[in-house]
Amino acid sequence: MKEQHGTLDRGDGVRLAWRRLPGRGMGVVFLGGFNSDMTGTKAEFLAGWCEARGTPFLRFDYSGHGTSGGRFEDGTIGRWADDAACVIEAMADGPQVLVGSSMGGWIALLLARRIAVHALVGIAPAPDFTEDLMWAEFPPEVRATIERDGLWRRPSEYGAPYPITRALIEDGRRHLLLRGPLPIAAPVRILQGQQDPDVPWRHALRIAEALTGGDVHVTLIKDGDHRLSRPQDLALLGETLAPLLLQDGG
Repeated sequence: MKEQHGTLDRGDGVRLAWRRLPGRGMGVVFLGGFNSDMTGTKAEFLAGWCEARGTPFLRFDYSGHGTSGGRFEDGTIGRWADDAACVIEAMADGPQVLVGSSMGGWIALLLARRIAVHALVGIAPAPDFTEDLMWAEFPPEVRATIERDGLWRRPSEYGAPYPITRALIEDGRRHLLLRGPLPIAAPVRILQGQQDPDVPWRHALRIAEALTGGDVHVTLIKDGDHRLSRPQDLALLGETLAPLLLQDGG
């Protein structure tokens, strides 16, 4: 199978970059994290894993990320969820297994409430992070800067400082999921490192508690970090994903 690639107009002239591996049976879609792209370690692992199995695989960059058009500063959780829905509906055939990393885990949960999905795998999933893991933790002077200027550049240990906008925070409040029951019936698997400095491991338990479906498993990796990109973490991802695809009989 040869990987296909291209761009898709989301409807307003902003083009979203995608890559797709054709295959047979149930497909996998990778949803990346905040300020990441579709060429990271986990996405590349999944591409090779799916290719070896003959499993369809779709990945893409949200607007303002990677090689997609648009400005990162213009993005919000709702906008990026719309980006994901646009690409999946155009490029994938039928319900998929969504694999969401960090912010991608939030996006996956939002999508599961609006389109048919077969199953979800969250890698350090971070629903509500703009409110609970950003705004709630920001000191008063940072909150004041965001409210006054509409933007604050947050230092990052993963690269250059990146912008946190007032629009991101305000839009995030319209998409909070952990304030009550989370009615998703599809199987959900969560992989969470207990040494994660960005998403506390107890956040995974909050998600599991909120989900109303019965088929929810949380795997805690005691020495795991946020990225969960070590060889043993990637092997665990494959082991977690394989049974979900077999449930389709493929």
